[in-house]
Amino acid sequence: MTANVAGYLLQLLAASWLGVEGYSEFASLLAVQLLCAVPALAMQNVVAREVVRGSSTRAVRAMMWRCAALVAAVAVVLIPVVAGVLNVGVWAAAAALGAAPVLVILSGEQGILQGGNHFRALATVLAMAGTARVVPALVALALGGGAAGALWAGAVGIVGAAIVAGRIARSTYAADQATEHGSDAGSREPAVDTKAVGVMPVLRAVQVQAALMALSSVDLIVVRIVLDEVDASRYSLGTIATKIAFWLPQAVGVVLYPRMAQPTHSARAIRDALSVLSVIGVVAVLGAALAAPLAPLFAGADYAPIQGMLWLFALHGAILAVLQGALLSAIAVERTALAAVTWIGLALEITLMLTFARTIESLIGTAVSIAAVTTTIVAVVVLRTAPRTQLNPGMSLPGGARPDLD
Repeated sequence: MTANVAGYLLQLLAASWLGVEGYSEFASLLAVQLLCAVPALAMQNVVAREVVRGSSTRAVRAMMWRCAALVAAVAVVLIPVVAGVLNVGVWAAAAALGAAPVLVILSGEQGILQGGNHFRALATVLAMAGTARVVPALVALALGGGAAGALWAGAVGIVGAAIVAGRIARSTYAADQATEHGSDAGSREPAVDTKAVGVMPVLRAVQVQAALMALSSVDLIVVRIVLDEVDASRYSLGTIATKIAFWLPQAVGVVLYPRMAQPTHSARAIRDALSVLSVIGVVAVLGAALAAPLAPLFAGADYAPIQGMLWLFALHGAILAVLQGALLSAIAVERTALAAVTWIGLALEITLMLTFARTIESLIGTAVSIAAVTTTIVAVVVLRTAPRTQLNPGMSLPGGARPDLD
């Protein structure tokens, strides 16, 4: 929650300080950065799943560093592409892409804590990482560093966060070993584990996360193509409501994901996750509708034209949060082919936006419609194909957990 609040504060202050003429560039670069964080999100999910299944921290860390090197190489190649597509400077594009490999390492450490059910330590790392990313960026903006300066400052903060996260994960594991030495209970690393963890599971998870992040961010890129600078900035501010509704229930997936990765818990965990996400989404949409009159007070009178549509932006985020929960379950049980539905939805959304959408209303209406159809299809498939494997009452799961028999 702390990390999310810090992120929203950064965007609100950036909208105010950069104005409607400059905020769309910053928002678009943030969208690019979010897309570049896809390997990091996939890394956390895969590491958590492998830890649940008994892989050693040494094996998953070796895989983390291999993936980080691959991400760094891809980021270098993409810098001129992003600069050309978004019509921004190379330095600004490099700022958006520069943190990608470090995020992979940071998320891998978070995955170790998540897979080991060390949620208190994980919450500390998440809060610390969000603060370390936002505070330097705010300082850079306040000093007139612009979009590129803010993103580079945030990247430096992420490096520091990754170092601290690694220390917390190692100390948490060491304390766990000291406390539970000689016991079969708990979630600790096996005494002997020589099995290597390959990169391919991460790549399969990446395409799932990429589809989701692209669907949640592509509108911020398209607006710079189809709208003028002022309306593009207004739309970008509206997407803050989308992000709040999307990331607000993030803890639901974090907590339930280890259960999704266990066959005897998976079906119930998936049902619980989608139900809770739906309820939180309704609350988020109602909250956006009630808080809409306050938007111009925080961001400025120039943004008043979009206040009546904030509930629609929030609805977009709420729907995507449910889609995220469904796709997380697909990663947990290694049924990543389901992401094809999301990729089709993404292609259709881009086509409709570029062909027909020329106003803020039509853009957000298209985004909500495509997200709703895509989420419905994915959720139905996930619920119908959820694993229902049962263990005998006398059997146990990795780490000594008892089966949860539905």
